[in-house]
Amino acid sequence: MLRLAIDIGGTFTDVVAETPEGLTSVKVLTSAQAPEVAALDGVDRLLHSLSKTHAEITGVVHGTTLATNALIERRGAKTALVTTAGFRDVLGMRTEKRFEQYALDIEMPEPLVPRPLRLGLAERILADGSVSIAPTEQDIDSLAARLRAQEVEAVAIGFLHSYKNPAHEVFVAERLRTQLGNDVTLCLSSEVAGEIREYERFSTVCANAYVRPLMSRYLGRLLSQLQDRGFDGSFLMMLSDGALTTLDQATRFPIRLVEGGPAGGVALAAHVAREVGSDKTLSLDIGGTTAKICFIEKGQPQTSRRFEVARAWRDVKGSGLPVRVPTVELVEIGAGGGSIANIDTLGRLKVGPKSASSEPGPAAYNRGGEDATITDAHVTVGNIASDGFAGGIIALAPERAPDAIARQIQNPLGMDAVEPAAAGIIELADETMANAARVHGVELGLDVSSFDLLVSGGGGGLHGARIADKLGIKRIIVPQNAGVGSAVGFLRSPVAFESAISEVEPLEEINAQLLRTRVEETLAYVRDIVAEAVPPDEIESSIKLELRYSGQGLEIPLSLPDPERFEEGFKNLAARFEERYLALVGFTLENISIELVSVSVGARERKATGPSDVPGAVTEDSQPSQRDIYDLNARRALTYRVIERAAINGHASRGPAVVSEAQTTTLVRPGWSVRRVGQGHLIMERAGG
Repeated sequence: MLRLAIDIGGTFTDVVAETPEGLTSVKVLTSAQAPEVAALDGVDRLLHSLSKTHAEITGVVHGTTLATNALIERRGAKTALVTTAGFRDVLGMRTEKRFEQYALDIEMPEPLVPRPLRLGLAERILADGSVSIAPTEQDIDSLAARLRAQEVEAVAIGFLHSYKNPAHEVFVAERLRTQLGNDVTLCLSSEVAGEIREYERFSTVCANAYVRPLMSRYLGRLLSQLQDRGFDGSFLMMLSDGALTTLDQATRFPIRLVEGGPAGGVALAAHVAREVGSDKTLSLDIGGTTAKICFIEKGQPQTSRRFEVARAWRDVKGSGLPVRVPTVELVEIGAGGGSIANIDTLGRLKVGPKSASSEPGPAAYNRGGEDATITDAHVTVGNIASDGFAGGIIALAPERAPDAIARQIQNPLGMDAVEPAAAGIIELADETMANAARVHGVELGLDVSSFDLLVSGGGGGLHGARIADKLGIKRIIVPQNAGVGSAVGFLRSPVAFESAISEVEPLEEINAQLLRTRVEETLAYVRDIVAEAVPPDEIESSIKLELRYSGQGLEIPLSLPDPERFEEGFKNLAARFEERYLALVGFTLENISIELVSVSVGARERKATGPSDVPGAVTEDSQPSQRDIYDLNARRALTYRVIERAAINGHASRGPAVVSEAQTTTLVRPGWSVRRVGQGHLIMERAGG
């Protein structure tokens, strides 16, 4: 068995190989203009180190932020929207809600489809699914002529109430296909996001159409070049909800891949949390461009079926493009290693969200970057050694880091030394991440201090102890292979797929038997998708309901524990809803009916593929060394012992210490201790715990 995981991030591309002997990894700098170049380079390097060939690869699992970047940077296809006549301005009107009540200068993202390319068609399906006006072939042909004249590459089709009856979308798509040919991408809202709320549904189908040509070409190039080298195994893609799917489904619904890369870090965190018995875990994945936060309880991540991309105003919730697909409940912060530090117009230190990325990268990379970044700050204070960085793929120029910080931070602030300026950059980044965790915890009704902190990514171990101090967290988990955590998470993820149907009715009026028929049809659809990669007897099903008080917009997700007893599961739904509503809001409402809004149906591989991580043997630290690291609290440099990770055993070793390994570094700050458990993971605990 030889399985590969490829994680393409904004700064680094990680490739991990899984064999019966364990995991092996390599990092390479991401090739932003052609991401497959770095991915293939990483695969070649890793296979060479293992003395393996491409023909010996049994499977590849891939996750990428390419779709996200295309939406943010507006690098997608020229896209048109075909919608019900009179509704083409839904994308511009949004929900008419203000995400900042008193700010007069708020900005909304421009719709992916400009107004001249939003075309109305005379058709109408009513809310109950009945047909009021049917589209004519003559109108469709006239519309097709306009699309050809505009030379569009993709067409999103979204009609009013198509979630209830998709017949018009299907008919129009079939007719447009005969007129436009196979070179134009067609996406139907009823297939991409078949649920109520036309703005979210139209936004999602437009985003899917916008990135689909780009993703199809990219995935086609990557797979083709792997096959040209001799690869003939399975190829799976990481979805935003932490599951895997086939290349065919990923190509049809690339919008489901938007959070695929970050979801890998959450998948690893959930896997490791179950291994070490952590019932309440805060996952913190710090990469080269961003940091990602997710809460995990009893080994299950918080999930959602809606999120935003391309926020246009100060990264504020509500200012982005809504996307209605399953996803892990992530908060992303512009505090990765490449996040740029500067002084704002009020003379204050600011870190991120803009990143130096892989090109040109931090100043210390010596690749043309001039901006001071978090990585440069770590180099300056001594957290990062100049040799062996990122597994040795980058030869750092350590003298360039303090020069950049002195020029951009120290001198403008009139500080006497560069080390306090660098430490201030790190401290501000730590506070930004800690505050994001606090706020997200409050939103979810969780006590953050009662959680363990699990850190991954190249920067997780560098920031973990200080962030835990700020949050009152007493235990930190650093997984084995944390530096390439997202890629390892891909290998720990099951194949799965989820689809939703809308059914807005008061609970007491629902015909559970009729609803069960619709659910079973959807369940057969998602099981067939998963069965493309998993034997049918290894697939399990799940059903989740979204409920609300009638007239409200707050929807509470609840699961049915046993899909086989569908009707029986409805008996205590009202009580479960009120219990969860009380936990989130603090009160319940009397004499207000509870109504069902939607049903989400999923099929999942029963057990994630891959064995547990195989820890390396404990070795003697034959050449113990020391490193001076500037400490902001002490206002001076402290001496840290440098310990190789492989030399740590089950006995606690007290800080201050630096745990060194190929892909990352872990700081054991004063007041913390570290030990290695049986699975190879590091456990850090605060003194007096």
